[in-house]
Amino acid sequence: MQSTSTTQSAVPSQSVRFDAINAEAMTPEQLAVVKSLTEGPRGGVRGPFNALLRNPRLADRVRVLGDSIRFENSLPPALREFVIMIVARFWSARYEWHAHSKIAAELGIRQDTIDAIGEGRVPPQATPDETLLYRFCHELLHDKDVSDATYAEALARFGEASVLDVLCTAGYFGFVSLILNTIRHPVPLGGSELPSLKS
Repeated sequence: MQSTSTTQSAVPSQSVRFDAINAEAMTPEQLAVVKSLTEGPRGGVRGPFNALLRNPRLADRVRVLGDSIRFENSLPPALREFVIMIVARFWSARYEWHAHSKIAAELGIRQDTIDAIGEGRVPPQATPDETLLYRFCHELLHDKDVSDATYAEALARFGEASVLDVLCTAGYFGFVSLILNTIRHPVPLGGSELPSLKS
């Protein structure tokens, strides 16, 4: 088995923390997690998992939770990615933005909508569902709560299960963002760069 690899950064000003562990140095527990990640829907060891492998039991729990939130979400895939982009922008998570803005574009999210989120602006051409989710997530992240009016509108439009999935998506990818930022996970050369916010 080959060792997991760390992608080369397009902005090499900071050194990466938690380098990939060589496969030959992994414990059986770590190798089992790598196998699950590689053979599962993720298709490899990416994002926070090089760091999380230091605690293989935790890494596997995070994998299972993340697989449920990402691949069994009741939101349509494009709206799931829309929510993830909002979270990535809030936390200025560069690698998360790179990965999920690309998926969002592939799923049909307008490029001007992606650009607006990246620049910290309300997307001017967003669909009604995107507009509602943007307001819901913006209140959740910036106000640390969701207003009664926005909650009622989201509940009427999406139902309880999907509102819960929005909350869990925001929470899980906030968790991921904190790890990615702290370990300085690099964006690959040529990857999608998250714009700096204007002061």
